[in-house]
Amino acid sequence: MTRDMRQLDYAELRAIMGEQPYRLLFATVSGAHLYGFPSRDSDVDLRGVHILPAAEVVGLRTGPEILDRTWFENEAEVDLVTHDLAKFARLMLRRNGYVLEQVLSPLVVVSTPEHDELKALAADCVTKWHAHHYRGFANTQWDFFERKRELKPLLYTFRVLPTGINLMRTGVVQADLRELVDLSEAPAYLPELMAAKAEAEHGGLEGMAGEQLAEDVSRLHTALDEAEAASRLPDRPSGEPALHDLLVRLRLSA
Repeated sequence: MTRDMRQLDYAELRAIMGEQPYRLLFATVSGAHLYGFPSRDSDVDLRGVHILPAAEVVGLRTGPEILDRTWFENEAEVDLVTHDLAKFARLMLRRNGYVLEQVLSPLVVVSTPEHDELKALAADCVTKWHAHHYRGFANTQWDFFERKRELKPLLYTFRVLPTGINLMRTGVVQADLRELVDLSEAPAYLPELMAAKAEAEHGGLEGMAGEQLAEDVSRLHTALDEAEAASRLPDRPSGEPALHDLLVRLRLSA
């Protein structure tokens, strides 16, 4: 029987990550666990940052910018993806909501003082253009839902739009849908959908009209457009100098 992965064993995950070949600055839980609607059979998505030593950056033979490792733990698939700090910092400076959610995730498996520095710098990387990230991801997930009629892509659609709306309004990265359901634009039935998905990762949608769902998604898109237009967030990130200094310092000491 597959283990119920709604509850994670952080000590177990931490022990496994000790096998990584490079120093980890942080590793956090992403995916459905972060978004607030894990299923009994959900995969565990771990995301983080490693630091390559200078010798593996300046020479002819360079170290990996991305490390991806997948294994099974107690019958559950665990996926660990880490980026070298340089790669991750460049992503932070673009309109990439994923990396901001990862560095700010409250589900922390491994942390360091440098992780705290990255979290502090994340605020200087948020711009109004992050709305494009959440708008695009919502469109992709809605297309998946229309083809498969599964709860997972539907909830992903309903997760990313409120995350983008909240970010435009407050400047705060909030990826947990449970914390966003009180937005005035959020459909009242979201807790029911989350409860249904908790029983099966790839369960289908039952008992709801597609027209109502499409109307609610359209309403959230409109709210995101309006929040972006009214946002006081900057057009450009200001965190590049501090991220550069952090990278140089850690690279030379790795």
